[in-house]
Amino acid sequence: MNSARTQAKSADTRKKILDIARAVILGKGYAAVGLNEILTRAGVPKGSFYHYFKSKDAFGRELLEDYFAEYRDKLERFLGDNSVPANRRLLNYFEYWQESQCNDCQEEKCLVVKLSAEVTDLSEQMRQALQKGMEQSQQRIARCVSEALDNGELASAQPADELARELYSLWLGATLISKVNRSADALHLAMGITRQRLGLEAVH
Repeated sequence: MNSARTQAKSADTRKKILDIARAVILGKGYAAVGLNEILTRAGVPKGSFYHYFKSKDAFGRELLEDYFAEYRDKLERFLGDNSVPANRRLLNYFEYWQESQCNDCQEEKCLVVKLSAEVTDLSEQMRQALQKGMEQSQQRIARCVSEALDNGELASAQPADELARELYSLWLGATLISKVNRSADALHLAMGITRQRLGLEAVH
């Protein structure tokens, strides 16, 4: 009983560290944030970091795995509602993406965009976590695209996985450009193209 309680407490503390780290890193970046700052904010003794994580690389990998696990749940809420036409579910998801990247809520920002360029050359574990998480996101989008094609909601000669990769890449790129330009123009353009691809509205 005590062992189970201890394990649960340890898991809760680990999750708290990851949640706080995500919020801090979204604001400052990975390299600019010291472990001490994260642990202090989490109320965890500075010397206990390696009790929860084997290394900083392992911590970074778990940070991304935790982010993608939550993101998969979010994807499922948008794409798994069979009472809504599949192409509309896809549009709802990308509308959420646009809104979340345009608003002022830092916690809604895309950790993939924030870290991809920064960590892929620094940590192989984090690069692999990014790659796996991105592939899983694309696969879930592709399943919804496939459903839309099967239902006759899309008139596209592209295979579902190819169209899903195109849309996902479009939105990642638009999010990055929007950060660089400090303008939502690229996201608005991405939405117009997405509507065209989904057969919901032509780009003018």
